[in-house]
Amino acid sequence: MTEKYLLAIDQSTQGTKALLIDQRNQVFWKTILTHKQISNHPDWISHDLAEIKANLFLLFKKALQQIKPEQLLGLAITNQRESAAAWSRKTGNPLCQTIVWQDNRASSVVKSIANLELQREVKALTGLALSPYFTGAKWNWMLINEPKVAQAAKNNDLCLGTMDSWLIYQLTNGQSFKTEPSNACRTQLMNIHTGSWDKKLAQIFKIDLSYLPEIISSNGSFGETDLFGLLPFQIPILSVLGDSQAALFAHGCFLPGDYKITFGTGSSIMLNIGNHLPQNIQNKLNTSIAWSLNGKTTYVLEGNINYAGASISWLKDKLDLIKTPAETSNLALNADSEDHTILIPAFAGLGAPYWKNDISAAFVGMKITTSKNELVRATLNSLVYQITDVLKEFKTLYPNVNHVIHVDGGMIHNKYLMQYLSDITQKKVKVATISELSALGTAMNAMKHTKAADFNQVYIPKMKAELADSYLQEWHHWLSKLD
Repeated sequence: MTEKYLLAIDQSTQGTKALLIDQRNQVFWKTILTHKQISNHPDWISHDLAEIKANLFLLFKKALQQIKPEQLLGLAITNQRESAAAWSRKTGNPLCQTIVWQDNRASSVVKSIANLELQREVKALTGLALSPYFTGAKWNWMLINEPKVAQAAKNNDLCLGTMDSWLIYQLTNGQSFKTEPSNACRTQLMNIHTGSWDKKLAQIFKIDLSYLPEIISSNGSFGETDLFGLLPFQIPILSVLGDSQAALFAHGCFLPGDYKITFGTGSSIMLNIGNHLPQNIQNKLNTSIAWSLNGKTTYVLEGNINYAGASISWLKDKLDLIKTPAETSNLALNADSEDHTILIPAFAGLGAPYWKNDISAAFVGMKITTSKNELVRATLNSLVYQITDVLKEFKTLYPNVNHVIHVDGGMIHNKYLMQYLSDITQKKVKVATISELSALGTAMNAMKHTKAADFNQVYIPKMKAELADSYLQEWHHWLSKLD
């Protein structure tokens, strides 16, 4: 019997991965192509859609060198969320660079509409705090500041989408313009109560709903593709999930109270809360949709940290403190235990649960003896402190939170970080066997599999709760100083 494979595409912030996953949820083959991080203005981060499409074509060619075309079951997509794309409905060509989710340029849009009443209304309709982080404000900025986007709108030739719908449009040669709830709910244009685009929200952000894709279930019919002409026949696009929700799926977090932490460019802490929205939607976290399967919706609470792996890239690329991210674990382990340096990683403000958009990043508490080791450790520690504050907020909103933390992403191999996470949270940490949980999750959704991914390492707390709490108090002390 010939083995069959699901081709999974993980279009992430740093690059695009292609994976062949068999029917036992095992990764048979994988590769990645990175793309440029375009930052030609403070707080701006963009991607070139044409570069990403060209990379996707090369990835497909490599995948088809591994197997025969008839071995493909179909295609599944997972993607960076909140990033804003705009393209021509007629040609499919990009009209401007993608505004990446980390990008803060739409803060001017948010400030112009951010009265208290409107903030509460947006939160009530979307479950999300009004913020330039989400896609609606980014599209508004495009319509004002990108001439090609504005002209396409006038010519009824404009498509606005998150990365999933742009990929689907390209893969189907413009035949399918669709998205699904795990992505649509992060735009601040979808009503989280109805699962549909909302006229009131569209008015707030000045977005015509005709520019937006159709919302269908996460395991719905997204069209068919011949992989840009590389296949002699069409294969179905069977699954689409935002990257964080796809990781939750792969962890098998299907029960209310289950949660996971994804360590990517940013970090997503996501808690399954079941099939009902929380009673208090006006909270410090984001209420989102995990997935909609056959029309049945599962909701999540989520805290997002803008800079996780991106902070390590900053240490490497901007401060030249490290050559590779792998160095950080040993450097942190060899830091002076008496040094109390803390990094406030507010490179684009701080997100949940603080929502401090206007503060700047800073190292605080340094001494003349503070060295590279202590700065690296402070950077890793800052991620753990933010995660712990999100978990505490989970507990206030949903008391039945599981005691086990499921983790995935590129930073799970950092032994210092994983142990410190267990120490400060005082919880057991289960580390996924593979880093590519998002790709695995969307593949599992496509193949209707619900067996959780394996874990190969467990960390348990080694620090006394009183000491862990004292470190958190230091963190909160310095945060209050920056208000």
